Amino acid sequence: MVAITLPDGAVREFDGAVTGAALAADISKSLAKKALAVRVNGELTDLFGTIDTDARVEIVTRDDEDALELIRHDAAHLLAQAVQELFPGTQVTIGPVIEDGFYYDFARDEPFSTDDLEKIEARMAAIVDEDRPTRKEVWDRGDAIAHFKDIGEAYKAEIISDLPETEEIKIYFHGPWHDLCRGPHLPSTRHIGKAFKLMKVAGAYWRGDHRNAMLQRIYGTAWRDEKELKAYLHRLEEAEKRDHRKLGKVMDLYHMQEEGPGSIFWHPNGWTLFQALIAYMRRRQDEAGYVEINTPDLLDYSLWITSGHAAKFGENMYSTVMPDERKYALKPMNCPGGVQVYNQGRRSYRELPLRMAEFGKVHRYEPSGALHGMMRVRHFTQDDAHIFCTPEQLQDECLKVVDLILDIYKDFGFEDVRIKFSDRPEARIGDDDVWDKSEAALMHALKATGLPYGVNPGEGAFYGPKLEFVLRDAIGRDWQCGTLQVDFNLPERFDATYTGEDGERHRPVMLHRALFGSLERFTGILIEHYAGRLPLWLAPRQVVVATITSDADAYAEEAAAALKAAGLRVETDLRNEKINYKVREHSASITPVIAVVGAREAEEKKLSIRRLGSKDQTVMALEDAVTALAQEATPPDLKR
Repeated sequence: MVAITLPDGAVREFDGAVTGAALAADISKSLAKKALAVRVNGELTDLFGTIDTDARVEIVTRDDEDALELIRHDAAHLLAQAVQELFPGTQVTIGPVIEDGFYYDFARDEPFSTDDLEKIEARMAAIVDEDRPTRKEVWDRGDAIAHFKDIGEAYKAEIISDLPETEEIKIYFHGPWHDLCRGPHLPSTRHIGKAFKLMKVAGAYWRGDHRNAMLQRIYGTAWRDEKELKAYLHRLEEAEKRDHRKLGKVMDLYHMQEEGPGSIFWHPNGWTLFQALIAYMRRRQDEAGYVEINTPDLLDYSLWITSGHAAKFGENMYSTVMPDERKYALKPMNCPGGVQVYNQGRRSYRELPLRMAEFGKVHRYEPSGALHGMMRVRHFTQDDAHIFCTPEQLQDECLKVVDLILDIYKDFGFEDVRIKFSDRPEARIGDDDVWDKSEAALMHALKATGLPYGVNPGEGAFYGPKLEFVLRDAIGRDWQCGTLQVDFNLPERFDATYTGEDGERHRPVMLHRALFGSLERFTGILIEHYAGRLPLWLAPRQVVVATITSDADAYAEEAAAALKAAGLRVETDLRNEKINYKVREHSASITPVIAVVGAREAEEKKLSIRRLGSKDQTVMALEDAVTALAQEATPPDLKR
């Protein structure tokens, strides 16, 4: 007898082993039609697999959270089938699911073309219509290697040879076509649907090693239905329009060049925006009781050995041995420097919590292929803070950080923020009992917020568990920005102490906290979120006063001076050009406000205000315009 417990607590009993498909049919005919897979005691498995012991089982349908990964996994196999049917002799290698889609790597002498992608898509759709059934077989390792070698699949044979001896060799069939795969898979190709699209072809070295053969990688995306696919393609179009690398040129914010790979050359407009972010954050941190410090970019390598960064990030750190034979490293993080400031002098419990903020420049080597404008760089600024507190103060400090982060994001227009709890990674420092304590403390604080949260197992920092704050932007993309980590390990490693009320020495708890994260990356996110049309308080150039005729030049200078005196960032355009040309040019460079002045405006001491993206104009007295624009350009924290 096998007892199956369903999510609602109901129990169904069967005389013997039962498949997921049979269980779904036993519940209802409609569910049997919708079923894609089953979750047995939390583990996703094939619908045709048997359940032979008592278990908790959930039927996975197209609406389920796991459905997309199943669809994309099968779509990768679908792609491989279509390619091998259209281009015999092509070898398949690997085809995983990735964010928003899938890819498959192929070994083929002739390159795939755009026309080929269209043919492959059409063949994939035909295979879906054929409704090829899926089945799984477990093969002997030697037999599997021999089989794939016999059919000319050398890469697949190599993969099997390299698998651990203990691993089952699972072969999935979709009709006659078959592949080595861990699974699980959908019951048949029909269940994939046709909401897929092949996106591009790229080169990829076998196993990511440049010494190996170059393969051809075909990327695709797949969704539950056409509506989701169209929404995704629309997001891609919007993302293309909003690309901060393009808008950075249009707005003249920054550039990057080969002589400084992964580093930003800020132009005046970009540096103005960057400094506006720092000024805002300084005010918020000052209000929240932080003090600001600054620590050296270059430190003796011994500090990084003590902290554990050398073991964790050594190969991605910039280090050098100088003529005095001392080894130094450019800091990849700010934490060791912060601890050195804390350790200067004896600390008392009366000084805690001590909240030390730093806009620290950090340096990390990223592969050239991973660099991406402001979003992925080698040299960037972190809005770090390290809070030293007593264990009794820990929860209250965590709650204050969470409130501060969420309030700051609202000021920048991000209302949809997700929190994720990340626990201990495999590679870490510290004993398990220390991790038990730090994870329990952070989770207790998180639950005390009353906010919903998700879990990222194994994604904590190497020194402590963390909270990740994920922003959802205007077109639905998620960006992980702020973090909060609880750390009992570094205070121990650096012998940080304070004198308690009892007169004895105690270890402080160290909280690592970033709000924007990387300021460079947050700047890129802002640009894309607003498509360059930043709120007036953030716009590098807020107003351009443009003249219709040279007779208004003097008044234009007067108006610009009045606006500047009110704190606005203003330029004048007195060129001998037609006003429509000036308006078009400044609109193209994403200037939020264009104040047009001619002879009439000069005579009446008025401004004709044109807003970016609008053909309408509002005529205002100079004094009223200055007051209104100054109020609008006031940062949100100063309006409260």
